[in-house]
Amino acid sequence: MPDVPASKPATDHASQPAADPTASPTPSPTAQPHGDYHFFAVLSRMRYIERWALMRNSRSESLSEHSLDVAVIAHALATLANVRHGRHLDAEKAALIGLFHDASEVITGDMPTPVKYANRTLRDAYKSVEHEAAQTLVSTLPDDLRPTYEAIFVPDGTEDDRYLRRLVKAADKVSALVKCLDEAQAGNSEFKTAEATIREAVDAYARELPEVADFVAEFLPSYGMTLDELLS
Repeated sequence: MPDVPASKPATDHASQPAADPTASPTPSPTAQPHGDYHFFAVLSRMRYIERWALMRNSRSESLSEHSLDVAVIAHALATLANVRHGRHLDAEKAALIGLFHDASEVITGDMPTPVKYANRTLRDAYKSVEHEAAQTLVSTLPDDLRPTYEAIFVPDGTEDDRYLRRLVKAADKVSALVKCLDEAQAGNSEFKTAEATIREAVDAYARELPEVADFVAEFLPSYGMTLDELLS
C-alpha cells in the first residue's frame, strides 16, 4: 500500500502577528517623495507681484488679478471669434493662455513697460529672460504633466494657435486699459498718459481683429460704472 503523504498543518491565523493599524502604508514604487514639485506653489506667489510699480496707484493690482482679467477677456474674444466671425478656436485654451501669460514674472518680476520696450536690445533680452523663466517654471512639474503645460506656454505653430495668442495679447491690452479707466474713475491723473498710449494700442487691435472691435464697442463702456448702474 503506497505511503500517504502527511497533510500540511492548518495555518494558525491566531498565531500570526496582528497588523499595526497605526503603521504607515508601504509607498508605491512609483510614488514620488512629498514636496518634490513646486509648480503650483510658485504660481501661488503671483498674488505678491504688484503691477504698475512706477505709478502712483489708488489701488494696487496684483499679477493674480490681472491674469484672471486677461483670461476672462481672452475667452470672450475667442468666443466672439467662433460665434460671429467663423473661427474655430479653443476658447478654453485662450483662457488658460491668458491665465498663465505672465506667470514667469514670479521669477523675473514685473518689468515696467517703458523699460521693457525702451529699445530693441532690451526687448529681445527680456524676451529671452521670459523664455528661460517659463522653462524653469515648467521644469518644476513631474515629467508626465509637463507636455500639458508646455502646450500653454509654447506656441504650436498652427494658424489657429497664432491667432489665439494674438487675441490673448489684445486681451492683455484691454485689461491694462480697464486698469487705467479705474484709476481715472478714482480721480487719479497719474495714469492719463498710460491710458492714451494703451487706448491707441487697443484701437489698433480693434482695427485688425473684429473680435476686439466687438468687445470694445459692446463691453468696454460698462467698465467704470457703479454696481447699481450695471444691475439696473
